[in-house]
Amino acid sequence: MPGSTDPIYSNEKRGKLTNLFAFFKSPKAQAPADESKVVSSSEKANTLVQQSDLISRDLSWLKFNDRVLDQATNEDRNLFDRLKFLAITSSNMDEFLSIRVGSLYNYLDFGKERLDYSGLREIPFRKVLMRELHDFVRRQNDCYKNQLLPLFSKHGFRIVGIDEVEDDEKEAVEEYFERTVYPMLTPMLFDYTHAFPVLLAKVLVLGVITQVKGTTSEEDRKLSFVQLPLNLPRFYVIEREDELLFLPIEMIVRAHINKLYRNVDIVSTNIFRILRNGDFTLEESDDIEADFIDEIKQKIKSRRLGRVVQVYIEQDTNPDLLSLIKKRWEIDDYNVFPIDGLIDYTAFWSIIKHPEFKDQIPTIHPPVPPLGLDRERIPDIFEVMRERDILLHHPYNNFEPVLQLLEQAAEDPKVLSIKLTIYRLAKDSRVTEALLHAAENGKHVAVLFEVKARFDEENNIKEAQRLQKAGCFVIYGIGLLKTHTKLLLIVRNEGNRVLRYAHLSSGNYNEDTSRLYTDTGLLTSNEEYTHDISEFFNVITGHSIPSEYQNLITAPRYMRAKLIELIQQEAENAKAGLKSGICIKINSLEDRDTILELYKASEAGVPIKLIVRGMCCLRPQRVGLSENITVRSLVGDFLEHSRIFYFHQNGNPLVYGGSADAMVRSFDKRIESLFKLVDPRVRQEAIHILYYSLMDNVNSYEMQEDGTYIKCELEGLEPLNVHEAFYSVTLDMVMATHLFVEEDKLVEEGNKEKPAEPAEMEISDFEVQAEKEAS
Repeated sequence: MPGSTDPIYSNEKRGKLTNLFAFFKSPKAQAPADESKVVSSSEKANTLVQQSDLISRDLSWLKFNDRVLDQATNEDRNLFDRLKFLAITSSNMDEFLSIRVGSLYNYLDFGKERLDYSGLREIPFRKVLMRELHDFVRRQNDCYKNQLLPLFSKHGFRIVGIDEVEDDEKEAVEEYFERTVYPMLTPMLFDYTHAFPVLLAKVLVLGVITQVKGTTSEEDRKLSFVQLPLNLPRFYVIEREDELLFLPIEMIVRAHINKLYRNVDIVSTNIFRILRNGDFTLEESDDIEADFIDEIKQKIKSRRLGRVVQVYIEQDTNPDLLSLIKKRWEIDDYNVFPIDGLIDYTAFWSIIKHPEFKDQIPTIHPPVPPLGLDRERIPDIFEVMRERDILLHHPYNNFEPVLQLLEQAAEDPKVLSIKLTIYRLAKDSRVTEALLHAAENGKHVAVLFEVKARFDEENNIKEAQRLQKAGCFVIYGIGLLKTHTKLLLIVRNEGNRVLRYAHLSSGNYNEDTSRLYTDTGLLTSNEEYTHDISEFFNVITGHSIPSEYQNLITAPRYMRAKLIELIQQEAENAKAGLKSGICIKINSLEDRDTILELYKASEAGVPIKLIVRGMCCLRPQRVGLSENITVRSLVGDFLEHSRIFYFHQNGNPLVYGGSADAMVRSFDKRIESLFKLVDPRVRQEAIHILYYSLMDNVNSYEMQEDGTYIKCELEGLEPLNVHEAFYSVTLDMVMATHLFVEEDKLVEEGNKEKPAEPAEMEISDFEVQAEKEAS
């Protein structure tokens, strides 16, 4: 990357060159690429992509964001709901570009080889991926400009430019600029005496070219940048009698840019926004308490300063500015995304959350008590957990029982210790407060804080240090492994015995996201679970390697092998003419070994039904490979986040819940756990979740062999929206649910049609029969 050794700072260049822009211009115009060769190369790449038995992880993720964008185009949704989904597509894109495209550039920049599941090497794959990204951004912009923007005025608001503001309103805008905005702005010049400024990612920037007054030559031009502070509101709101006007902050600054550049001419002012490489890996550290945390903090800084991977920029940007930043950041047209209109649709959150539109936001159904509980908050959570296991299905069931368990444990004098893994916390976390109270009350509190939880590193470090100061035993992750498992263990002295209580979950201990994500959690005092969790915490906090668990499957040691073993068992059952079936609900399916084993099971005749919300690298319905595999994705009001693994086992199902997806990182680079559901009613509840997820015809998309998705149509059927139906589930409905009913009937009918095999005779019988025939 450019630095003090940059050639433009050399004395030779200073003496010979007075025009900065000329330095960054190409010495000569490049010959246009041969169109036929470009098309041929593109077609060849697309052919390879389609021929591969595996689907590219990154290309599959883009299809997921397509499904999110489809919610924004859905005319049955409220406008503010549609704006929410459009904003989500933008924040999704930011993370994808920072992490996945950033990871790709780690290979490109350092000359490392990379072979994608699509069969493409790193350079041709970059072209395919960036073309797909450009296509997505075009569709994103089309949704905004042609579908959503025309509806704004009907809903009492508009996004306006400075020229649409009346004179008295302009005076208020100018006063706002002078008093609030102007003092926060800092022009940053770039020339032979000023280094190229460090521009932050995800921040709106104005690139300003100025000219000495009375001159026209390029030598008298200067380039500078103005970053818009993130703590400024994105819009200045003007209230009129019949409508609200939202004036973007960048328009205000551009209209008053001359206040920053006195006595010079403004040649051009262009707005852009950059994304930097945010993918980094951590080296293992022996000194967890010091070096490890310092290293995390340093890596967070490097994320802010990583190489530029993408630029959103206004259409018709000054070509000199565009040429300069492309050369400066070593990017090309693939990395530059021209935008005609508003840059960064995450800005819509400030409109959605405006108090004026509170009544227009779709309401969420209030949570209902979980099956087996007649109310959400009960006098003694320990008493109920001693009686039976309870499955919580969020957000349909409140997160309150988990919070009550922690808060009651913190104050209960009988509770001896609390152990917990934390991945992401709510902003004002009741979980943290409960743990602080527990420590203050003299209880042993052990917390494993995953400080490598992406984009939550700083918050987790801050909260972990709070707990540590209060006397909690805090573990800052385990070297290179991310602790993604979600486990809580409470030890309680009950007079004549000591009992352990546990919570195992697919979701975070985060009361905010529990209202938005679908997750499952198990409350239990079953000694098999609590013993397993105690053993697992010993692995995490100490040095222990249990030979096996009774009800847990853990990663990184055992999970992949165990799941493959269960898949293989279903294949053996199918070959033997027994009932078989696999149904898995996860966020992502990417692990090659697991996919290949599912292909083999499909070929053996196992019916396989996959519910994969996001990326899916398995190619379904391919003749001779995966004809017995179907894949569907649910995208709707809530983010599908629960993981359930179902194996039919000849009609005696084995069901697991947990935090792990079928990904390389889950099996090899994370501490994960899946827990077997042993209670018959709890197991049936999980089966019913799968059943409804397979029956949904409102939020569901069916994956095709080519990796595309088709929205499921009602076709005369009654609509079943899982994000509504789960609020009215009854115990009778749950207990009557079965999977693979039709497939089981076919197996039974097939077995009836088989001719009866002659009974095997023992040797003595055979000899008797032979003697009879001889005589």
